[in-house]
Amino acid sequence: MTSIDRAEVEKLYETLRKVQEPKGYYFNKDKEKVFELLEGLILNRQRYGYMCCPCRLSANDRAKDKDIICPCVYSLPDIKEYGSCYCNLYVSPEWNEEKIPHVYVPERRPPEKMPF
Repeated sequence: MTSIDRAEVEKLYETLRKVQEPKGYYFNKDKEKVFELLEGLILNRQRYGYMCCPCRLSANDRAKDKDIICPCVYSLPDIKEYGSCYCNLYVSPEWNEEKIPHVYVPERRPPEKMPF
């Protein structure tokens, strides 16, 4: 397995934070969990050429996976309803501040989009 350089993860963290926060996507306050998920995004970018969700299986086809390119199309509805996206990478400020319960986020991706 490829080892991901910590500096590369930190650079992606800062880049995504600056781009996504104005859109309402906030990283989970558990930075180690976030870094593990960002490593998955980097690995997926190396494998497939795009950063699909590290918490979902890729079809290795950008067109088929366009709904799960991070942040996926399911993340905003998940954050709105549960305070967190499926993998807990992006969360609401209330989730981070523990003002709302941390509950299981069910899979919204339709079965017909699954690559198996």
